[in-house]
Amino acid sequence: QVQLVESGGGSVQAGGSLRLSCAASGSILRINVMGWYRQAPGSQRELAATITWPGSTNYADSVKGRFTISRDNAKNTVYLQMNSLKPEDTAVYYCKAFVLGPTGVFYENWGQGTQVTVSS
Repeated sequence: QVQLVESGGGSVQAGGSLRLSCAASGSILRINVMGWYRQAPGSQRELAATITWPGSTNYADSVKGRFTISRDNAKNTVYLQMNSLKPEDTAVYYCKAFVLGPTGVFYENWGQGTQVTVSS
């Protein structure tokens, strides 16, 4: 199977920056897409940003211009650089990977989540 290990969450004041990392390991033939989703208390999980392995990106309107998603193919790792953070960015951030395994089966995997708290 595939394991996703997230790091980089924490607490920051409004206007500050954080960088999240998510490393995928395990039975991976190819990674198709990785991304970051977030879930605030009392809200549904929502997309923040995704990136395909060729490098196409997609962002939620609420984070465009402030967040940047990137990936390191050699390390099977995706990053989320978050700048100009706002209190409404406070949420648990989850990494998601859509992976092709060695048996030709696609797997959807989620990380354990990392807390991001932005104070005003």
